[in-house]
Amino acid sequence: MRIIPAIDIIDGKCVRLTKGDYMKKTIYNENPLEVAKAFEDVGIQYLHLVDLDGAKAQHIVNYKILEKIAGKTNLKIDFGGGIKSDDDLQIAFNSGAKQITGGSIAVKNSAVFESWISKYGNTKIILGADCNSEKIAVQGWQEQSSLDVIPFIKSYVDKGISYVICTDISKDGMLEGPSFNLYQRILNETKSVKLIASGGVTSIEEINKLEDIGCEAVIIGKAIYEGRINLKDLETLA
Repeated sequence: MRIIPAIDIIDGKCVRLTKGDYMKKTIYNENPLEVAKAFEDVGIQYLHLVDLDGAKAQHIVNYKILEKIAGKTNLKIDFGGGIKSDDDLQIAFNSGAKQITGGSIAVKNSAVFESWISKYGNTKIILGADCNSEKIAVQGWQEQSSLDVIPFIKSYVDKGISYVICTDISKDGMLEGPSFNLYQRILNETKSVKLIASGGVTSIEEINKLEDIGCEAVIIGKAIYEGRINLKDLETLA
């Protein structure tokens, strides 16, 4: 299973939110490149980079951070947050993203998102299926839709999506464990999906359990920054 550390960016700094609340922000490092290099130094190959300013502004903002990390590491970066247009998408790819994650756009403008799947293929476009009480949330998690997460994922798998990042917002930043039951149900009902679990991971044991139930990858954020999971421990999994 792929191990994907997360770097969330606000004002050019590495931060983490609690349950997506911009008012509950912790700054962990003012130099995201330094953090990315620390991941690479223990053998990590992948990075989940989120432009939280972009998510709020509804257009890409922190692409210079992406450009710097992509230019000075060999990490394969998936980038999300504020990608709402063809121009945003091009900026992300031109700045070094290997994959982009679309969440709000997949809800608000499905025609555009489907055109990206057709144009770039399902190895470059990831569906962001972030949910609260199993309802899809959009606009940097500030707005909850009426869409149920599992039918939402299934509808896009039918349209050609392969990779899906599913974050249970109620778990994100809480260090209380991931949504095993939800992920198991998604995998049971959507056989071909490559599911990337995100939110709540606190231990190597939980990572192993996510692998056992069939997740293709796991995104880890706060557990690393708070020292619950040591980078040296991830070295054996990377």
